[in-house]
Amino acid sequence: MNVKRYIGRRLFQLFLILIGVTFLVFLLMYVSPGDPAQRKLTAGGVAITEEVLEQAREDMGLDRPLLLQYGSWLGKVVRGDFGESLHDGLPVAEKLAKSLKNTLLLSLVSLLAALLLSVPLGMYSAVRRDGVADKLISFLTFLGNSLPNFLIAVLLMYFLCLKTKFFPILANGSAKGLFLPVLTLAIPLFSQFTRQVRAAVLEQLHKPYVAGARSRGVKESTVLVRNVLRNSLISIITVVGMAGGTLMAGSVVVESIFLWPGIGKLMMDAITAKDYPVVQGLVLVMALLFVTVNLVTDLLYHKLDPRIWDQGEETS
Repeated sequence: MNVKRYIGRRLFQLFLILIGVTFLVFLLMYVSPGDPAQRKLTAGGVAITEEVLEQAREDMGLDRPLLLQYGSWLGKVVRGDFGESLHDGLPVAEKLAKSLKNTLLLSLVSLLAALLLSVPLGMYSAVRRDGVADKLISFLTFLGNSLPNFLIAVLLMYFLCLKTKFFPILANGSAKGLFLPVLTLAIPLFSQFTRQVRAAVLEQLHKPYVAGARSRGVKESTVLVRNVLRNSLISIITVVGMAGGTLMAGSVVVESIFLWPGIGKLMMDAITAKDYPVVQGLVLVMALLFVTVNLVTDLLYHKLDPRIWDQGEETS
């Protein structure tokens, strides 16, 4: 399959998905109880009368049909105008940019920490299959997969904040405060990655090329790193790509618990305050991130093994 044609098709699918997601959220905001114009006036300290309220609705375009409102909002978004927050009057784009930077920092550090630990431990667990170390690693990863993010956060806060006072309970955007949110997100990721790496390496260890390399006297470390790990990368990339959804879902909970100023906390605050422009902008950004991660994952598949796309082309 031609790479440019594939990317073009995926970008078109991305466009359709974003249109569908944003319209659905816009529709839910449209039918939800509460008046955005009234909330904006209240937040601005304006005395509300029927005339003032009607004028505010007209200025905000709320007196128009749903499709016209959505088209107007989408046209402004294309030009980079996400509107203003109903809560504090700040530009939504400014709030999104600041929060997105913090969430990307939290997510990337968590992802990197999980990968640095899971790849060597997963390989070691596979090589020492059914040994004491393998059973211990399997138990820890099973436990990490079983615990929800909020429970991990509570346990870490209790033992590392209240009992030992090593770390602050609230992150507040500080470098030291980043540790516990990262650890909370990294534990489930580490558990998923380690189990996937172990399974992928075990599958490769039973392949004939491994026995052939060993019979020729190739060092075990060379076989594991240059052959087994390389051939396991597709499985590893798959689970890493799927972790994008886990990170976004987990960040909403973790950032709210530790008050880390990212898009997760901003989302919870906006939903609580019924700040519709912020919610709509956040949904658009999160959908864009999720689909972009999937596209990058597919491109990495092609880089590692171009036959994957060719097989998909034949079956379609």
